[in-house]
Amino acid sequence: MHTVVKQISSLHKIRSTDNLDVPEIFEKTCLTGERFSYQISLKSREELIADVAVESALADHIQLYRVREANMDYPMYPDNPAEDYITFTPGPMPDILVPLSEENNRMVLRDTPGSIWVKVDIPRECKPGNYTIKVIFSIRERGEDLAEKVEQNMTVTVIPAQMPEQKVIYTRWFYSDCIADVHNVEIFSEEHWALIEKYIAAAVDVGINMILVPVHTPPLDTEIGTARPCVQLVDIEKKGETYHFSFEKFHRFIDICKRNGVRYYEIAHLFTQWGAKCAPNIRVTENGKTDYMFGWHVAADSAEYVQFLKQYISAIAKELEAQGISENTYFHTSDEPKLEQMESYQKAANIIRPLIGNSKTMDAISEYEFYEKGLIECPVTAVYEIGEFLPHDVPNQWVYYCCFPTTVYTNSFLAMPSYRTRILGFLLYKFQIKGFLHWGFNYYNARRSLYQINPYQTTSGDKSYPSGDPFIVYPGKNGVYPSIRGEVTFEAMQDADICYALEEKIGRDAVVAMIDAAAGMDLQFDSYPKGNAFSENLRSQMIEKLREVM
Repeated sequence: MHTVVKQISSLHKIRSTDNLDVPEIFEKTCLTGERFSYQISLKSREELIADVAVESALADHIQLYRVREANMDYPMYPDNPAEDYITFTPGPMPDILVPLSEENNRMVLRDTPGSIWVKVDIPRECKPGNYTIKVIFSIRERGEDLAEKVEQNMTVTVIPAQMPEQKVIYTRWFYSDCIADVHNVEIFSEEHWALIEKYIAAAVDVGINMILVPVHTPPLDTEIGTARPCVQLVDIEKKGETYHFSFEKFHRFIDICKRNGVRYYEIAHLFTQWGAKCAPNIRVTENGKTDYMFGWHVAADSAEYVQFLKQYISAIAKELEAQGISENTYFHTSDEPKLEQMESYQKAANIIRPLIGNSKTMDAISEYEFYEKGLIECPVTAVYEIGEFLPHDVPNQWVYYCCFPTTVYTNSFLAMPSYRTRILGFLLYKFQIKGFLHWGFNYYNARRSLYQINPYQTTSGDKSYPSGDPFIVYPGKNGVYPSIRGEVTFEAMQDADICYALEEKIGRDAVVAMIDAAAGMDLQFDSYPKGNAFSENLRSQMIEKLREVM
C-alpha cells in the first residue's frame, strides 16, 4: 500500500487537491488546562479503509474528529480588493469537524488527502511531565481483512504552570430561531430546548463566554417590515397602562447558560438596526390576544414605546440582579449607528442607561464621537476602524469584524489561511482590547433573514456574505459540529491568555517587547507577519519563558 501519513499543525487547511507537502510536528509543550490541537493527514493511491484508535495516558481528554470539507460557494465579494487568501475560486474547503465516533472511528481513503483533527484538553490537575499520544491507523484495502498498522506519536510536555481563566470577553451572536429552523423543531419544544443547550455548550467549548439573550427576538438582520420567528423569552401582558412580565423561559435559558459555564450576557438590542429608528418586534398579550404590539410600525421615541421600555427594562434589571448576573450583563441600544443618526441614538441611549443598574452598555460603534459624547460605555469597533480609538486609551474597548475587512486584517472567512484568524489573540493582548464580537455563531439565513438556507449547500447565506462569515458551527445529526475556524479562534484566545500569564511574571512591557521582537516589527492590526510560523513560534517562546520564571 502506498499511503502517506503526516502529523501537522492545526493551522494547515488540507484541501482535496493538496499533496501534503507541509512540515510535520512531533512534540508540543503545554500548560495545565490548555487545549492543544493538531491534525494527521493521510493520502493513498488505492481506495483504503483506516480504523483509528488512540493510546495515551491522556486518552480520556482526547477527542478525534474527521475533517470534512464545506461548500465555499462565495469566497469573496466580486470586484473587492482582497489579498492573502488561499484561493478566490469557489469549491470545497476543509472546515467541518465531525466526531470520528459518528463514523465508527473509521475513514475511507481515496486518491485525495483525508485528515483527522486531534483535540487534547490537558486537565488542570494534570501532573507535569512528558506524555505520549499514539494514534494508530489500521489500514486495509477495501474487501481485504489484512491490515497494516501505521502509528503517529506526539510527545506532549506539560509544565507546572496553569492556563489562566480566559480574560477576553468573547461573543458570537446566538440565534435560537435558526436552531429551530435548521433542525425542523417547534420553537420552545423540548427538542428545541435540548438543542439550545447543545449549541450553547458548543459555543462555550470554543471560548465563547458571553451569550446574546433573546428577551425579545433580536432585531438583527431583519428586513424592514418583516419579523423573524419569535424566540422571545419574556412573556408580556398588558393590563391598562401596566405591563406584566413572566420570566419562566428566561430563567430556563439563563440556567442553561450557567450550567455550561457562560459568564457574561448581552441583552437583545432594544431598538432596530441602522439608526435606532423603530422598536424591535415584541409580542404582547392584551385582552386575550397576542400580537406584535411593537415593531417596525412603532417609532423608537413614541410615547407608548418609551412608557413600555421603562417598565420592561426595570423588570429585566431586577431579574438580572436576582440571578446574580447584573454586573456581567451588557445592554445593546442599536447596532452600528452612523453620525447622521446620532440624535436618534442619543434619545434611545438616554432612555436605557438610567434603568439598567450596574449593568453596562455596548454597541458596534465605528465613530469615536459616540463614545466621546458619553453615549456608550463599551464601544465595539471594527478592526479596520480601531485606529481612531486606540490613541484615546478607551478603558472598555472591544473590537469586531463582520463581512469586512477583506484585505490585510484578521478575519475568519473560509478562503483565508488560518494564521489570519489566529493572529487575533496577540493583537487583543497588545492593544489591551477587553472583548471580541462577531455577528454569526449560527446564522443560517440569507441576507436580512428573508429565507432559511442549508449551511451544507451554502456557507455564504446564498451569496450574501463571504463564505464562512455567517456561522462557525454546523448542524449535526443530533446536535452541532464545530469547525476549524472556531477552534483556531479559540487558540487565539489562548494566545492572549498566555500573554497575560507571562505578564504576571515579567511585566507587560516585556511581553509586548517579546511580541514585537518575534514579529520583527511594531505589530499592528494592519501589519503582522504572514504564515503559520509567527503565532506558533511566539507561543512556544512564551511557554519556555514561563517555564524559566516558574
